[in-house]
Amino acid sequence: MKIVTYNVNGIKARLPRLLEYLAEQQPDVVCLQELKASDETFPVKDIEAAGYGAVWHGQKSWNGVAVLAKGTAPVERQRGLAGEVEDEHSRYLEAEVGGTVIASIYLPNGNPQPGPKFDYKLRWIDRLRARALDLLAEEVPVVLAGDYNVIPNDDDTYSVRAMQEDALMQPESRAGFRSLVAQGWTDALRTRNPKGGIWTFWDYQAGAWQRDAGFRIDHLLLSPIAADRLVDAGVDKDYRGREKASDHAPTWVRLR
Repeated sequence: MKIVTYNVNGIKARLPRLLEYLAEQQPDVVCLQELKASDETFPVKDIEAAGYGAVWHGQKSWNGVAVLAKGTAPVERQRGLAGEVEDEHSRYLEAEVGGTVIASIYLPNGNPQPGPKFDYKLRWIDRLRARALDLLAEEVPVVLAGDYNVIPNDDDTYSVRAMQEDALMQPESRAGFRSLVAQGWTDALRTRNPKGGIWTFWDYQAGAWQRDAGFRIDHLLLSPIAADRLVDAGVDKDYRGREKASDHAPTWVRLR
């Protein structure tokens, strides 16, 4: 079972690239982030024509998450996180596919920091951690997949100096991510690449792709039962280099 997380950075603009990826790689599940589309404008007919069922949680112009499943319809379990009733951002969608619980996550960026956006980011991590603890208690295979907007370690970026003031690499952001993993989750990509140096994102600016100046912010966290089924994890890096590609590359885990 190949489960992919893919921040498409606008599904309308990236639809040809997404359909191309589905056709070429035939992943079993794809978690999308940053749809930048309302529920009404999500291109469900195109995705179904490609052989995938879908559930989605859209938002016009911003955010938005979805879960796609090959040959079946994902069963939605929850959209959004508890803890802030006034939070209208579409950043969390949880579904079940073939007995595995899969969440598509788009964690807030948090820039500029310090400030209210960074405070929101930290609160959101706390809310995610509360939901993750409930999921662990279910004792089922769970994959928390998404763009976490956190660079967990120094070797997860091309340049610590370049990113040191960014919200993605602040001690509080890292501590939040570490405390989540410490609940008992396995960082699949880190497990397969313990020395780091694996990027999932390359900015459009300053020739970052051409210089391979990237960092790792897309993560797949596995519950203990899912981790027992881990076969491999990686990044389909070549898709970042295609015409009009997202600034993220599809990042995946394969489970038995």
